[in-house]
Amino acid sequence: MATITRRVLFVGRFQPFHHGHQEAILYILREAEEVIIVIGSAQKSHEMDNPFTAGERIMMIQGALNSKGVEATKYCIIPIPDSSMHVLWTSQVIAYCPDFDVVYSNEPLTRCLFKEAGREVKPIPMLQRDIYCATEIRERMLHDGNWQQLVPFSVVEVIEGINGIQRLKDLVQSDSPFPTKR
Repeated sequence: MATITRRVLFVGRFQPFHHGHQEAILYILREAEEVIIVIGSAQKSHEMDNPFTAGERIMMIQGALNSKGVEATKYCIIPIPDSSMHVLWTSQVIAYCPDFDVVYSNEPLTRCLFKEAGREVKPIPMLQRDIYCATEIRERMLHDGNWQQLVPFSVVEVIEGINGIQRLKDLVQSDSPFPTKR
């Protein structure tokens, strides 16, 4: 019989939270009693790569997990700002979070930093990474593509409720007379 890990860490920017993130958390919860969901780059919003606030991302995650029947006692969400030095970031995460046993991540820098900090790091199976990718979703939003199928319905509700598509489109505008490449 497999051993269940008590508490684990999962880091992401969730710009926006999508089906790939949701499936990763459901996978993690099959191996752990509780997951700490760290919202990375928590200080960032209203940027092309980071259009949503930490609070908006919390609402996306809570709604998505609630729709899947995940009890609120099975996870906690902690927004953590970036650090000016990568090696200090892991110490900052450890200081902000309850104690955890394992870090789940596929992101190379996150994996490297936590391994160097002496933490066990495990990979997560990826769900169709070519489409379940926040960059792809933001691009579809900008070009009026079908992004809604890539995110849980509760995320669609949050984005529509904050007029997130228009925010994203406003962010790529320029007041320069010289066209820029995206």
